[in-house]
Amino acid sequence: MPSQITNYQCPACTGPLRYDGGSGKLVCDYCGSSFTVQEIEALYQEKLDQAEAAGVAQAAKEEAQAEAAQVGAEDPEWDLAQAGMKAYSCPSCGAELICDATTAATSCPYCGNPTVVPAQFHGMLKPDYILPFKLDKEAAKKALRDFYKGKHLLPRAFTTENHIEEIKGIYVPFWLFDGQGDADLNFTATKVSSYRSGDYQVTVTDHFAVRRAGTVDFHRIPTDSSSKMPDAHMDAIEPFDFSELKPFSTAYMPGFFAERYDVDVEECEKRARRRAGNTTEQVIANTVRGYASVTPVGKNVFMRRSAVSYVMLPVWMLSTRWKGKSFLFAMNGQTGKLIGDLPVSMGRFWGWFGAIAAPLAAILTGLLFLAF
Repeated sequence: MPSQITNYQCPACTGPLRYDGGSGKLVCDYCGSSFTVQEIEALYQEKLDQAEAAGVAQAAKEEAQAEAAQVGAEDPEWDLAQAGMKAYSCPSCGAELICDATTAATSCPYCGNPTVVPAQFHGMLKPDYILPFKLDKEAAKKALRDFYKGKHLLPRAFTTENHIEEIKGIYVPFWLFDGQGDADLNFTATKVSSYRSGDYQVTVTDHFAVRRAGTVDFHRIPTDSSSKMPDAHMDAIEPFDFSELKPFSTAYMPGFFAERYDVDVEECEKRARRRAGNTTEQVIANTVRGYASVTPVGKNVFMRRSAVSYVMLPVWMLSTRWKGKSFLFAMNGQTGKLIGDLPVSMGRFWGWFGAIAAPLAAILTGLLFLAF
């Protein structure tokens, strides 16, 4: 039976291939060979088709098992399904890989070969586009080091090289929404003028009822569709340059991790509508100019979706824990924009405070002594 997963090996030496964002090619670190995405797609299409078919067949089998109540207590594979996990066999070394149910690309912890799960991109699960990584791991590590610079209260565990090495490149699933926002806004506004009449300064305030209505077009509003990714971080590393989107191919994935979506279009559309609605309201409201004061008194904002695309976007991630708290760093794998949570080492804080307080106390003592 064909394996449910496949990997990309160098045609020259059979070493593992990885996608290099700088060159836009798949490269072999063993023999130095490089290949275009199109060359590798053509070479591996049959293996991908076989792996996808095997994965789809296995998914159907698991669904049938789930419908049979007695299987749940006897089949060890059902225990994995209950835990939301799946087991695969590495096509390079035969090791068993235990993955999350949404994992679409990973690497074997034993032989290091990047692996892809084609069935995760079968049918409606197949993305329309992929935005390849442009920045490699070294660029991500440098950005993280720069982010740490000058932050003297960081725990040492955060600045060690071993910690920085843990950063991972992940293709995160997103929905991209196109649409239009219609807004009908009402305001009360004032204009103030003054003139002098004899000994008096007269101020005149004119009141106006102002109405603004219009339509704002939106193109490719991104909304991450993985429940594992915090929305605030994914929003903060925008924007992406969507002019560089490529038709989807798993050949861009070797060397990176990937997750398929587990948040559907309807749920993500709610977030996209809120973002677009707020922007529509702001754009239309900004046309009210020339008044001393403007006060909103009523609004009617309506959003329409015209199209939606499923895409994979490049993100460098580092997730870690410190004293029971989670800290996450995310970097746009195309532009390098980085966002992160930082802890404070109280030991360093009090050391820093003591280093400042001691000389300051000595200076104040000397000044008091001179005063007497």
